[in-house]
Amino acid sequence: MVMISAPATSANLGPGFDSLGLALTLADEVHADLAPSGVTVEVAGEGAGEVPLGERHLIVRSMRATFDDLGVPQPGLRLRCLNRIPHARGLGSSSAAIVAGVLAARALAGAPDDRAEALRMANALEGHPDNVAPCLLGGLTIAWTEDSGAKAARLDPHPSVHLKVFVPAQHGLTAKARAALPATVPHADAAFNAGRAALLPHALTTAPELLLAATEDRLHQSYRASGAPETAALVAALRARGLPAVVSGAGPSVLAFVADTVDISEITGQNFAAWPLEVDLGGARISH
Repeated sequence: MVMISAPATSANLGPGFDSLGLALTLADEVHADLAPSGVTVEVAGEGAGEVPLGERHLIVRSMRATFDDLGVPQPGLRLRCLNRIPHARGLGSSSAAIVAGVLAARALAGAPDDRAEALRMANALEGHPDNVAPCLLGGLTIAWTEDSGAKAARLDPHPSVHLKVFVPAQHGLTAKARAALPATVPHADAAFNAGRAALLPHALTTAPELLLAATEDRLHQSYRASGAPETAALVAALRARGLPAVVSGAGPSVLAFVADTVDISEITGQNFAAWPLEVDLGGARISH
């Protein structure tokens, strides 16, 4: 038996499209064990009664792919999943499932806890590393890909950085959000985002007073706004108050860099649940 705790994540953080991400203090738990044959999956919490419970379950598929990658025979599996991360809200639920599957399979196969290898595998399954990197490593991550696979650098955010996540009831679809992006963007907008993406790690780790400027984006959020108008309106309202706010991943959740003591109830409306969270510094955890 192995237990994996895989945290939620928020990717992009405004200008850092497909590269920057934060781990959040909200985690799914997966208990995995080997069985003589077959697959048994139990799900409680988010997605219960909705996600497939057999070989099509994302954690099972991630474990199968990892066993193949390690060159070990495919075993029977028993899984118990306690899901706390909302599905299809831009908080990395699929990345948490992939990371949990990769780490569980490696642990059950007796492979070392090698986060670089786990990142390579998780990225191959997810398709981009901005969520799987902070889920695996915790803190703030800067992720990129090379011919050999995904890489990531991890940083500790400044202690004064606090978070509030606004989670709507409706789901979003990453594929639909990506389809809204244009094939090309103006050179001036690309240069603008390059500057802000370079500034953001400095703001998050050293100079939080720069976060409002550092979280400005011209690369993706405006193109997706028509598909999630309430999300765009909330981001605009928070930023008008001088509070750094961005679309979390592909949305529709909103991430704001604001302490829970700041009263912003008058601009959040009734369609979002406001969750005070912090940055998870440890990343995914394995216990036996």
